[in-house]
Amino acid sequence: MLDLLISTLTQGLIYALISFGVYITYSILDFPDLGVDGTFPLGAAVTAVLLTQGVDAWLTLPIAMAVGALAGLFTGFVHVRLGVRNILAGIITMTALFSINLQIAGSNLTVDRGTDTIFTSAPVMALLGDLTLMGRKLVVSLVLVLAVKLALDAYFKTKSGLLLRAVGDNAGLVTTLAQDRGAVKLLGLVISNALVALGGCVVVHEQRSFSATMGTGQLVYGLAAVVIGVSLMNFYAASPAARALRKKKVLRALSSPAGTTAVILGSILYKLCVQAALSAGLPANMMKLVTAALFLLVLVLSGRKGEEIIHA
Repeated sequence: MLDLLISTLTQGLIYALISFGVYITYSILDFPDLGVDGTFPLGAAVTAVLLTQGVDAWLTLPIAMAVGALAGLFTGFVHVRLGVRNILAGIITMTALFSINLQIAGSNLTVDRGTDTIFTSAPVMALLGDLTLMGRKLVVSLVLVLAVKLALDAYFKTKSGLLLRAVGDNAGLVTTLAQDRGAVKLLGLVISNALVALGGCVVVHEQRSFSATMGTGQLVYGLAAVVIGVSLMNFYAASPAARALRKKKVLRALSSPAGTTAVILGSILYKLCVQAALSAGLPANMMKLVTAALFLLVLVLSGRKGEEIIHA
């Protein structure tokens, strides 16, 4: 039971990287980027090939982010420069990436057990060699997710990050500030898809395998994680405990956690729900159905069908 819990927590942390990307596009940019289902396996495909070719495990992370950023740039170019509607731009990218991923890694690719991943690399073994492989996966995933979270929180406080938020809330305001809102959207899509591809990269390190169909349903997962996390944080922010914390200047930040914190929490809780359903006896090939059903349940229970929560 403990091993299952650790494994589920690790999965929740890794997939939080994907949820970060979905959070940026849906919650901040108000951009329904369906290209996520193609960008995730893109990062995975590139990583699997690089690992089999002997490339350093840690070097695969920035490379995967770079190719994901290119995918986001393409989506943004199609939408902003060519004038294609946002949802159609995402569909075009997702469709194109399916063929590109097949060209990169084929339909399936397995990384040999003798190949080092970020969880078995020399630096990690030197620091965490006393832990089991499962323990190392949990610690490394936690460090990666926290590093991305802190970087995003810092970025959202910069001028560029504030403009990114403004585009989704009030695009006209960005124009009045003499800023190109199209360029801001492009930047947001680049960051979002880079994070999604990073998620695909880490999944390959964790599972040691790539499948061309592994991107199916990742958008639903990311949206569900965002809705669950933001809903819980909204409930917490209105609670007596949060109101009490707001009265203490030192603890005020704890009364309204950042949106990235909500995303991590939502991702972990959603993975726990899926794992509970599978542990109850549902076959593994029903996982996508379970994912869709849980997402529908979350939207219905939110009372507002998730729309105001996602774009809050």
